[in-house]
Amino acid sequence: MASYEVFLTRGAERDLAELHRYVASTDSPERADRLLDRILETAARLASFPERGHIPSELQDVGIREYRQVLVGPYRLIYRGIDTRVYISVIADGRRDMQSLLERRLLGE
Repeated sequence: MASYEVFLTRGAERDLAELHRYVASTDSPERADRLLDRILETAARLASFPERGHIPSELQDVGIREYRQVLVGPYRLIYRGIDTRVYISVIADGRRDMQSLLERRLLGE
């Protein structure tokens, strides 16, 4: 089985830092740390099987199929595999307006 390198884009790093700050301030630092660990563990598992996620419906509806997503609770990790690398571009709460977020972050960058 091929092994892939997994990277967070700058945008995904910002998403993760903001999510951690938000959960720490509205719930507890311990819960924020556990969520961060779960997200990073899920991201690391993409090194073994990057095709495991499914195509986000917001992107599939407009004909974009190179991105996939995996879920950690309500949070969506949206990523793309290129050669032997996986780039996580967005880490976001799936309950927000994902269509405009994805258009702005993936199509506008």
